[in-house]
Amino acid sequence: MDLTGIITAILSALFMGTVGVFAKITGLEAEVITFFRLGLGAGFMLLFLLATGQGQRLFNRPSWPILLNGTILAGFIIFYVQAMEYTTMANAIMLVYLAPLAASIYAHFFLGERLTRTSAALIGLALLGFAMMMEFHIDLAGGSRHLRGIGLGLVSMICYAAFILINRVIDVSIHVYTRTFYQLLTGAVVMLPLCLWKRPELPPQVWPWLAGIGLIPGFLAILCAVIALSRLPAATFGTLAYFEPIAVICFGWALFHESLSWLQISGCFLILASGVLKTLSIVAVASVQDQTPT
Repeated sequence: MDLTGIITAILSALFMGTVGVFAKITGLEAEVITFFRLGLGAGFMLLFLLATGQGQRLFNRPSWPILLNGTILAGFIIFYVQAMEYTTMANAIMLVYLAPLAASIYAHFFLGERLTRTSAALIGLALLGFAMMMEFHIDLAGGSRHLRGIGLGLVSMICYAAFILINRVIDVSIHVYTRTFYQLLTGAVVMLPLCLWKRPELPPQVWPWLAGIGLIPGFLAILCAVIALSRLPAATFGTLAYFEPIAVICFGWALFHESLSWLQISGCFLILASGVLKTLSIVAVASVQDQTPT
């Protein structure tokens, strides 16, 4: 059992769910949120490496999949935030969270990470719970503007699925800290021209919130995701990733007084149950393997 992988996957989902809170509080545009999330995230990663005496990892040459994944990470964030500007948040997040399922299916056929019947059933259970959270409703009205939002959501979903899969195939000899730093840095460099083009006004009172964006959904969330993806199969990470929409709903209820229906609450519990059962199945398999004579 890789308990570290499971814990970091759950933490990653919870930390990533905070980006909507920061975006709502600051009211900043998608390009600005994305740049500071990745740029300050890379800065926090740099400080972490220097403080722990691991600065030498910065001199490890990043491979092209790491640089590609940094670009994809920026795309995932920016397209998701933009999708919410053209369609409903429910539609956008529903499309994005088809990514773990898509990644699991791809890994099943092309990466040799075979889905067991139990894994497939739990993924289906998580999707059912997610549909319940959306109250089984996707609004397809709204004309060309809405269709543009759907398209952006699909692009974001593809980017997120690619982020999961590429992290699974990065050379294991490259330390997760090196991967995290260069993915964050690459994403920030990609977003810099767009951020400068917008020329946002950033009063002093917004900077503590920007630091929070870089620290929590930036540095901590991406670091935990990279660690988890280096230890867990795509199907397991994909199932545990559904803790993020639950976190988003809980933050909305606790901080912004957004109400939940009983159907949505039931969906939350169903997703939590699928994640717990997935974890327990890993524990059970690991226990049997440990007890098997070699």
